[in-house]
This record gives sequence, C-alpha cells and structure tokens, in this order.
Amino acid sequence: MKLLPGHLDLAQLRAMAAGGLTLELVDWSAIDASSQLVADAAAGDAPVYGVNTGFGKLASTRIAKDQLQQLQLNLIRSHSVGVGAPMSPAVVRLMLATKATSLARGFSGVRREVVQALLDAFNAGFLPYVPVQGSVGASGDLAPLSHMTLALMGEGEALVDGERRPALPELQRLGLKPLTLAAKEGLALINGTQASTALALHALIRFEILFASALASGALSLDAARGSDGPFDARIHAVRGQPGQIEVAAVYRDLLRGSAIRASHQEGDERVQDPYCLRCQPQVMGACLDQARHAAQVLVREANAVTDNPLVFDDLMVSGGNFHAEPVALAADGLALAIAEVGAIAERRIAMLIDPGISRLPPFLTADAGLHSGFMIAHVTAAALASENKSLAHPASVDSLPTSANQEDHVSMATFAARRLHAMLDNTGHILAIEFLAAAQGIDFLRPLASSPPLEALHASLRQHCASMPADHYLAPDIERANALLWQGTLRAAGAPALA
Repeated sequence: MKLLPGHLDLAQLRAMAAGGLTLELVDWSAIDASSQLVADAAAGDAPVYGVNTGFGKLASTRIAKDQLQQLQLNLIRSHSVGVGAPMSPAVVRLMLATKATSLARGFSGVRREVVQALLDAFNAGFLPYVPVQGSVGASGDLAPLSHMTLALMGEGEALVDGERRPALPELQRLGLKPLTLAAKEGLALINGTQASTALALHALIRFEILFASALASGALSLDAARGSDGPFDARIHAVRGQPGQIEVAAVYRDLLRGSAIRASHQEGDERVQDPYCLRCQPQVMGACLDQARHAAQVLVREANAVTDNPLVFDDLMVSGGNFHAEPVALAADGLALAIAEVGAIAERRIAMLIDPGISRLPPFLTADAGLHSGFMIAHVTAAALASENKSLAHPASVDSLPTSANQEDHVSMATFAARRLHAMLDNTGHILAIEFLAAAQGIDFLRPLASSPPLEALHASLRQHCASMPADHYLAPDIERANALLWQGTLRAAGAPALA
C-alpha cells in the first residue's frame, strides 16, 4: 500500500488493522526539511522544549548538548510504565502505521530513519508488546507509545505468537536494526494520540460487523414474532429526514421482502402495533448508525493528524497542545452509547420472544415449558450483559484527573474511553448471538411457513452450526458458536450501510 500522509481513509485503516500488507511512503521530502531544523536547534544555544530542555513540569531545565541523545533515551525508559494486558495485534499495527504517517507529514522534526523503522516493523510483522493501561490521553499516549518505541530500540518487549518476549532477539530474527534516537525524536514518538486512536479505530471496525449482524437478528426476531413490516414504510422515514434511519429502514424492507410468515397474518391479526423493540428498530439503529459515522469522521481525521509537540513550521518550532485527545475521547464516548443501544434493544427483543403474551410463541421458546426451561436463562445472560454495558457506557471524557504536578491539569481519558469499547462490543456480540438462537427457534415453531429468502439463508447458516432445541440441552456452546459466526461476518445483513 502506497501511503500519502494526511490522506488515509477508513478502508486503508481497516486493511492496516488486518495486516498482511506492505506499507510504502511516497514522498520523504517534508521529513528531511523539518529534521534539519531540529538538528540546527539542538546545535544552538536557545532553549527549545523537548530538544534541549526537560519535559512537562521540567520544561525549564536546560540539558547540555552532549546529553541530548541520553535525554531521549531516558525519556523512553522512564515513560514505559504501562500495566495490564497487551494491546491486540490489530491495534498495534494501527499504532505503528498511524505514527509513521503522522511523523511523515514533516511537522515533527524526526529523521527519515525513524519513520522507516516504524514502516519496517509493520512490514516485517514485528509487534511491540504494549500494555493497554497507563495513559490518560493528555500529553499524548505517553506510556503505550513509550513501550512501542522501547521495543523498536531493542530494549523493550515484543509480542511473539501471543507471548511476551524480549524485543532484541525478535528484531534480529526479522532482520531489523534497533532504532537509535536523536534530538526530539523520543518526544515526537510518544507525544500523540496514536494509541487511543488505534484502540478506537479498531472498535469502530468491529462495530461495522456488529451493526450489520444486529440488523439481521432484529429482522429475524420480527418475523419470528410475526410482527408487521408496516413501520418500515419508506414514507415514514422520509418525513423525519434522519439519514441513518432512512437507510436502515430500507435494509429491513429488503430483509423481510417475500416472507411467507408475514403474508400469513396480514389479515385477521387483531394486534394493532408491535412493541417498540420491533417497531422502532429503524429509529434506534439509524441513530446508532449516524453516531458511528460521526465517530468515524473524527477518528479518520485523527489518524491523519499531527499530534506531537512542539511542531516544526518552516523555520520555527511552536509549542501547542495537539496531543490532547479530547476529540478521540468524545468520539469513543459517542460510539459507546451506540454499542450499548444496539445491545439494549436486542435484549428487549429476546425478552419479547420468550414472552408468549407478546410473541404468541411457546413460553421461553420451548414446547414443554416447565419440564424444559428453554431460553429462560439465556435471556438472563443477555440482560446481565446489557446491564454491564450501561455502566461501561458512562462517559470517560468527563473524568479528568490532573497529572504531572498539575502541569497537565485537564486530561481526556481517551485511552480508557477507547479501550472499554472492546468489552462492550464483546458483550453486545453475545447478546446478538443469543437473539439469533432465540429468533431461529421462533422461526422453527412457525414451520412449514418460510421467512424471506435472505432470512432463510441466515437461518440455514446458523443451523449448520447450532441445532434447534426441541428439548433443553447444553446451550452455552451454541451461544459461543453463534458468536463466532457473527464476528466472522456469516450473520451479517446484506446491504448494511457503510460507516464511511
């Protein structure tokens, strides 16, 4: 993939997260110009933050010229203080790639060797071991990016076949040379939002799969409950004018078109309106789509951004605060709400399906309720996960805790805001897996009537791996198999709207 810094799109970022490709920078000229200015500043006598001074609260401390390289090395060592589980390979790949392209825009003052080291690591499949906890998303994602940099220097650790190993032997095995830092380069590598942005981008990419699957499970539940497709009439949504709602309603119409189940109760059905969990799916899911699209815009911009400090402009170095990750934090908080709502309305559909008073299906989706419990406790699991998501959806961005002796007195908490999205996605994935199983069981009770061709295809895909449940059986493995099918994309709605 040829890289034009500042012009990455979501499709390219998605490919970077997946790996298996080679990145190549098109133009190096901007890097060379800015690195020369930093070299001149390092050779001069004027104080320049991060070049010949200390960092943060120690910015007024001057550093001797013969100690500038040691200053950068000490910075990386002292800031590698992360804890917790390692970031996933997909997140690390995004972090390497976006840091390289950010520095390559030529406003950071690093040498081309630094950018090349990041690209070489990505291309060789070298994965720094980066603990996921330890950043408040303020003066950049200092701890995680320090672990990334320390590994590139051969002093840190790498993730090798899922295990934590010393970085130097892995660099040598892959034919990579340890990175040596010059003036300002350590600061440029760890100032910036690439860790929080990578975490949020990976969550956004996963949400694409989740959202398309939720549209399919919601349509299957509607047909299993013999709900009406009237609420998906295009005219209803056109007069409101919300774009996500309009697009989502069209997907539901396509999914339900041709259902013999729907045709069987168009006359003689005494019900006037369906519950909101069925009837208001376009309104809820459409709003979630719009929210995710906004997050995608913010995160793609941030992936292209220059977010370290100070920055190099022509013949001047200027200090600022682009490292503050508030845009990422707010985008992640918005995405958290969308993830929680997708799971919340799915949990309500499961509750509806097991309630014979609403669904008109057998109690708990079992033919001999009492002797068999059916989906009674599977719904309890879904409710537990939906409730957990409520707590996780609390906005992280409002929780500022000052650091660095009050020099960094307002922080974004963007890294946690992005990190918690993955737990929420896992929770919602399992809720949807339970819904798929429950809805498929409901369809089974309506045989010989058939659902629509697209929904019958989804039902058949699920049944290849998860059998119907005429009597109670060990259901947890079925939930895990359905969950795996969901994340593989097997249960996605065809024609689901794209995020960008």
